[in-house]
Amino acid sequence: MNFDPLLDALAGPGWISVPDFLPDTMARTVATECAVRWDEGEFQRAGVGRGTGLAIREDVRRDHVLWLDREQAGRAQTAWLDIIEELRVAMNRGLFLGLREYEGHFAIYPAGGFYKAHLDRHENTQARIITAILYLNDGWQPGDGGELKIWTTPDDKDGAFELVEPRMGTLVLFRAGDFWHEVLPANKTRMSITGWFRI
Repeated sequence: MNFDPLLDALAGPGWISVPDFLPDTMARTVATECAVRWDEGEFQRAGVGRGTGLAIREDVRRDHVLWLDREQAGRAQTAWLDIIEELRVAMNRGLFLGLREYEGHFAIYPAGGFYKAHLDRHENTQARIITAILYLNDGWQPGDGGELKIWTTPDDKDGAFELVEPRMGTLVLFRAGDFWHEVLPANKTRMSITGWFRI
C-alpha cells in the first residue's frame, strides 16, 4: 500500500481525506463485523474526559464505542489493525514521529447522534499524535447527516472548514492536537473506526 500521499499531507497541511482507502469488499467486511458486535450488545456509551474525570455528556456527544482488541478481533478487524501497523511504521520512517502504539474503537452514532467541536488530545497530555478515522457506511447519501466538519487551519475553530462525507472505505487522518472537528447530527445509524497513533 502506498502511504506517500498520506505522509505528504500530514507533513504539509496536516490533514487528508482519502476516499476508497480500503477496497470495497474489505471495508464491507469490517462494517459487518462492527454491526454484528453492535447487535450483540457489546458497545458502551461514549464519555468525555478520561480516568476518574470520564463522564457521559449527552449535550457534547451521543455515540457508542467498542474498543478494538487484537486478541478478541475477528478476521476483518485484524486485517485493519495490520494496515494500521504498516501505516504507523511508514509515518515513523517518513515523518520521524516516534509513534509507539495505536488505540482505536468502533463508533456508532444512532440516528440523532452527534459530537460537538473538539480536539482529540486530552488536556495536559501529548500522547495522541495522529487521528485516523475509517468510515463504514454503505450507501451513504446527501441528507443522511453525520458528516465530519473539520476546520482546516490548525488551532482555528472559526475559520475555513470542510465537510467529509462518511462514505464506506473513506479514511481521514489529521494531527490530533491541532485540528478542531465535530460530527454533525446523523439522520441514520453512522459507523466508523476511530483511533489514535500515540507516542
